[in-house]
Amino acid sequence: MSEVVRTDSAPAPVGSYPHARRVGNLLFLSGIGPRDAASNEIAGNEYFADGRVRKYDIEAQARAVFANVRAVLEASGTGWEDLIDVTVYLTDMAHDFKAYNRVWAEYFPDAATAPCRTTLGITALPTPIAIELKCVAALRA
Repeated sequence: MSEVVRTDSAPAPVGSYPHARRVGNLLFLSGIGPRDAASNEIAGNEYFADGRVRKYDIEAQARAVFANVRAVLEASGTGWEDLIDVTVYLTDMAHDFKAYNRVWAEYFPDAATAPCRTTLGITALPTPIAIELKCVAALRA
């Protein structure tokens, strides 16, 4: 049996799925990007007049993603320190990995207590974002 988690503190999913799902003592988060929960704006994006992305700031997007992950964790009754595994999707691995890694180190300064992490370079995400995180956390007893 599982329980769905939804929160207004994180941006609405871009499809028909929940923010997270509790299963046993684990919490599985759906992919989370850097959109603002209130405005739906994407952190760090600048656009051409026709709506195409002119440039983006991966550090701003990474911080926004972390804030959104934290919001879903808190809505689920768990916290940042309960993250077990994080999969990171970057649309430009060559350009963005070093900057993302710096932001990661701000949030997880001690590798001994950081969650496991896998970072993948992909060609696109469903909205004009440069990063998305997929996370698993332990639920508190």
